[in-house]
Amino acid sequence: MKIRVFSFLFLGILLMSSFSNFEGNKENEYTLFYQSKFQSLGLQLTTIISKLKENAGKKIDSNWMDSVTFEARKEMKSIDFWTRYLDPNAQKNINGPLEVEWETEVFEKFEKPYRREGSGLFLVDEAIHQENETYASLLPFFEKARAGVSVFQSDSVRSRLTDFHHFYFCNRLYLMNLAAIYSTGFECPKEEWILPEYLASLNGTLKIYQAFNRAYPNTAIHQEYLALFQRLISFVEKNQHNYETFDHFELIKEYLNPLYGMNQSMIKNYGCVSKSLVDYSINSEAKSLFSKDLYLGQETKGVFRRVTDSVSLEKIEKLGELFFFDPIFSLNNERACASCHQPDQFFTRNDRKTEMDFQQKSALPRNTLSVINSIYNHLLMDDGKHYSLTHQALGVIENPTEMNEKREQVLQKILSCQEYKKELNQLVKLTPSYPEISMEHVVSCMTQYMGKFSSSSSPFDLAVQGKQKISPSEKAGFNVFMGKGQCGTCHFIPHFNGVKPPYVSSEFEVLGTPEDKEYRKLSPDDGRYGVHPVKEMKNAFRTGTLKNIAKTGPYMHNGVFSTLEEVIDFYNHGGGAGHGLLVENQTLSSDSLHLNAQEKKELIAFLEGLTEKIPMNSPPKVLPKSKISALNQRKPGGNYP
Repeated sequence: MKIRVFSFLFLGILLMSSFSNFEGNKENEYTLFYQSKFQSLGLQLTTIISKLKENAGKKIDSNWMDSVTFEARKEMKSIDFWTRYLDPNAQKNINGPLEVEWETEVFEKFEKPYRREGSGLFLVDEAIHQENETYASLLPFFEKARAGVSVFQSDSVRSRLTDFHHFYFCNRLYLMNLAAIYSTGFECPKEEWILPEYLASLNGTLKIYQAFNRAYPNTAIHQEYLALFQRLISFVEKNQHNYETFDHFELIKEYLNPLYGMNQSMIKNYGCVSKSLVDYSINSEAKSLFSKDLYLGQETKGVFRRVTDSVSLEKIEKLGELFFFDPIFSLNNERACASCHQPDQFFTRNDRKTEMDFQQKSALPRNTLSVINSIYNHLLMDDGKHYSLTHQALGVIENPTEMNEKREQVLQKILSCQEYKKELNQLVKLTPSYPEISMEHVVSCMTQYMGKFSSSSSPFDLAVQGKQKISPSEKAGFNVFMGKGQCGTCHFIPHFNGVKPPYVSSEFEVLGTPEDKEYRKLSPDDGRYGVHPVKEMKNAFRTGTLKNIAKTGPYMHNGVFSTLEEVIDFYNHGGGAGHGLLVENQTLSSDSLHLNAQEKKELIAFLEGLTEKIPMNSPPKVLPKSKISALNQRKPGGNYP
């Protein structure tokens, strides 16, 4: 007995010693509050695990399991402020929305995607309601969640709390998620839990703010911010009981967007410095969640990335415009970039499902994507094949079904044009790391030109920032989009594409897109599987932007739907599986959304409000002359119909 008492005393001394020596005696009310919160969640999960083991062979009582899971989820949400920022992978163990994820993050673009397994308190819900399952089947979910909590209790994670810098970056991501993720039910298994969990998160975070301010009074979060945050809590409290009528627009416009701007100002004023890859893409200068430059997925300058003076950039862009309309990039000198990406059609083709191949003998399998807003994707094309705009441009040039030319031949043809050669000789002086003219210089001019069409804001963007009014139907449509329609669980603000906070990855979804409108069979296109052949990626496609969607039909990767009404019908009835197709790995729910006629009209009104005012250029009247006489028959924009 004495030995046991001594052992516990010794263990206690060691624990006290570890706390007192933690980062040089930097424990304070804030860090101790952090520890107590994770201990609380860990204890809840440990208690549940013990009960599951005691009753391992018994059939699940779904009511009891729902109750204890919901309580654990609310506790989890009260500390989500920290988890998603400090260790995103451990957070997925606690509440991963998918069993397996293969999404490639921005700093992994040049590597093969690797398997990430999710588990925890989201996936447990489906298992609870399986017939004849026993408590033993639930153990892996809770054990993995408990292991995830342990990561946040480790010294390596807690050591990051010992200065004020991390706090404001945690808060920035948290505000992004409050706007883009949490209110949509993206990783909440039951609709009736979404707002109660949201409220639990807000109340828990307010306590985090208060503990932080007491521990770091010199870099405290401003009282103006706290007052608005408390009004946000009151707003959610008053509106938490009917999810279908919840006002997502007011939530973002009146509360989250102003809070985000305040937090960005505090990051700047306090001189906060990030040490995390979570912040890789986010622009610290952007003061609004709907700033067009909130984050950047692609570098448009390419080899000219170090060029900053406006005169040089204008020259690069002007040369890129000529290249964009010049069919010199194709083998037959008749197909230009503008042949498929037509400026007067929002840089796509509205008049056909898909373009014809190079030989004009058969249709290409995929719809032409608009180049507008492509810079907000980390991976490009429907299958995510290309990791940069330069890589994409070169891929199109050398694709036998598109341009069918070799890059070396293109460069020779370009340099045969004295005007091109003269301009490139001047521009190459701007790239000492690339001292000789190359195709990288050429395509970098094009990508810089194309990037200029991604800076416009839509009427909705301006309305949510309080810069102009929004119609009642557009506002109602946005609320359907974020709520009952479940569109916001795949198309994330601000660009309504598949890039979600912290905006470092691209989502791929299996929708069950049909080959025809009659849903006779699934589209044969393998999608992402052709790039990354794993079963989860079979028929998966990158989630594209909905900006300018009213102007960029036809829709889906194969252009199967010609109207927004048809697209909404597809989703409203549960995608391909909901329409009777066999899609074993469909990530879209096959359940009906039960949208009525009025909600569909409102949804379309919102989507039409995402149309941007794009400055449309007229094609150049003439193209530079070449020393090769055969090339002087080139027509701006090419000859393809």
